[in-house]
Amino acid sequence: MSIVTEVAPAASEEALAHFERSLRFETDCWDVHSVLGTPEQDFVLLDVRGTESYARGHIPGAVDLAHRKIIASKLADYPPTTVFVTYCAGPHCNGAARAAIRLARLGRPVKIMPGGVTGWLDEGFTLVA
Repeated sequence: MSIVTEVAPAASEEALAHFERSLRFETDCWDVHSVLGTPEQDFVLLDVRGTESYARGHIPGAVDLAHRKIIASKLADYPPTTVFVTYCAGPHCNGAARAAIRLARLGRPVKIMPGGVTGWLDEGFTLVA
């Protein structure tokens, strides 16, 4: 028995429920990239790092809205059913999760893109300034 299997994996049914559920909360850079700027884009991508970081480089089409500034009045122009996808610097940053919490508290549908800018660049995609 290895350190990997020391704790037994979940039953297939339990694993299926877990992984299907996880996709309700997050998406990845490839999926976002594949629909950005197309008629299939059905979400607003929020860069939640802050205006200075956004100005240095952000994902094309992203909206600059720091997680600390997410309040109802900043979202007033978006219909209540608008899905937001939040990202920050990368997997070492919890800004995307903080933004998701704020959005969820405001009753807004939300997912995070855990890779953030780091994941975006790792996939070979570019930023714009």
